[in-house]
Amino acid sequence: MSITFSSERLSGLAVMKKRAARVQQGEEVTLCCCEYVNRHGERSHVAACCCDCEDLDDSLAKVAEVVKDRVRVPWLWGGARKVDLSIIPPLILLPALLHLAALHFLLGLVVLTALPGLVLWYYYFTHYKKGQTLFFLSLALFSLGYMYYLFITEVFPSGDISLAQVSMVTVGVVLTLIALVYTKREPGIVPLNQNPVPCTVRCDSSLTDNSTGINGGRQDATMAAADRIRSSGQEDAEPKESSRRNWCTTCRVMRPPRAGHCRICGVCVLRLDHHCVWINSCVGQANHRSFLLTLILFLLTSLYGISLVLQSVCPKQPLLLALLSCPGVYNQYRTALCFTCAWYSSIVTGGLLHLLAVQVINISHNVTEREARVALREKTARSTYWGLVVDTGVYSRGFRGNWTEFLTMGDKCNALAVAPTDLV
Repeated sequence: MSITFSSERLSGLAVMKKRAARVQQGEEVTLCCCEYVNRHGERSHVAACCCDCEDLDDSLAKVAEVVKDRVRVPWLWGGARKVDLSIIPPLILLPALLHLAALHFLLGLVVLTALPGLVLWYYYFTHYKKGQTLFFLSLALFSLGYMYYLFITEVFPSGDISLAQVSMVTVGVVLTLIALVYTKREPGIVPLNQNPVPCTVRCDSSLTDNSTGINGGRQDATMAAADRIRSSGQEDAEPKESSRRNWCTTCRVMRPPRAGHCRICGVCVLRLDHHCVWINSCVGQANHRSFLLTLILFLLTSLYGISLVLQSVCPKQPLLLALLSCPGVYNQYRTALCFTCAWYSSIVTGGLLHLLAVQVINISHNVTEREARVALREKTARSTYWGLVVDTGVYSRGFRGNWTEFLTMGDKCNALAVAPTDLV
């Protein structure tokens, strides 16, 4: 009996292997309505997908890819274009949550507490995945546009706001958008090496001929430096530490001092400060000034708009206390909605004020955000005020000299051609 059971088991395993082989070879296999083909090419029950995280991730990724490919909008040039699904949630969730928060004080407290938490969770999730997303840019643009829309349709008709004040808010919004567009144009990508570079970088398995380099969406197959080293019999030569640190194995370029590689954008950027998710681009030498200008314009417009809204819905309260105490604001839905939007704008403004303070401090010490993180990790910098001030003492030229260099560095991007003598 045991022999019979063993033979039946072996025959069953053989049948399963044949089915898996047919699936892997691309033969047509009839699946039941509750079955699917897993990543190993085997038939499996749909419920088993929930027990296998990798299969579940693969399935969800395939569904997301199909949906992305199917969601398109008509376009005047080139037919229908794909729509990035990450721009849709802010367009739906933000108005819905703000209108929900305006119904009652407790709902407003819950929504305005949970909304920043959800945004932070999604930020850390995408930061861990190192992938690009338009969610934050869509949220920023739609928040600015929706707050302006409510200001025009709800606050201005009340009669408490003059036409001159509306004009000032409108000018602030337009200037902010112009500065944002200019910021997204070019962060200052390190150009590809057009000529062979006589460097002494050791090329190991990470620089094989089959690997591809990414720099602004272009591939670089220049391996003249490695070929020159091999042909001269200098494989065992020890490269200089500075050359080894400045060589990017992904882009295959020799980076100038203070340049860095962004793993999200896949390019090397001159004087890389950080990758900003709110503009979906890097902040580097070419757009750092306009990025700072965008922050300043947005904060000035936001603070001025918040003050006008609070003066309209809470005219009897002092401006600094109106956010904390505004009696009777929930008696009318219109005033409750304006008050909720003022709170939402205040939360966003508070986060950007912190970002602006960090930027001003770093510029005053001639330190980029990337250099500050590396220095703190390697314990080579002096940190004060709970890590808010990080001074590496490497590039600082004094307060005035640091700001002069920052305000003029964008004009030097085109002149930063890497000389061969700097790479030896």
